[in-house]
Amino acid sequence: MRGGSKVAAALLPLAMAACSAVPQAAPVAAPPPPPASAYGRPVEVMGADAKKLIAMFGQPRLDIREKTVRKLQFANSRCVLDAYLYMTDKGKTPVVTYVDTRLPDGRDTAQQPCAMALAGK
Repeated sequence: MRGGSKVAAALLPLAMAACSAVPQAAPVAAPPPPPASAYGRPVEVMGADAKKLIAMFGQPRLDIREKTVRKLQFANSRCVLDAYLYMTDKGKTPVVTYVDTRLPDGRDTAQQPCAMALAGK
């Protein structure tokens, strides 16, 4: 072995020991999402019928009726909420089975804060 190789071989265990002696930082957990109570009392949109939605949000900006679906759109300066109502059982009143919420500029937003903003809460 050459002199440099002997030195490297002698220093290798020291270097490895130094690496293992360095304390590893514990991974930082992401903060939990805010609890539902952070938004106040929830505004229940899923399962609501058109009468209940209108009572909560006022007259819809759009009311589109097709053969199997009714879309009600509610909006203000803070957000837009599209509620899709389908009949779940034959002869029953259509209820909301899907909701889409977005900001006025088109970016997605969370449903509960939007619904509360539309309900004036």
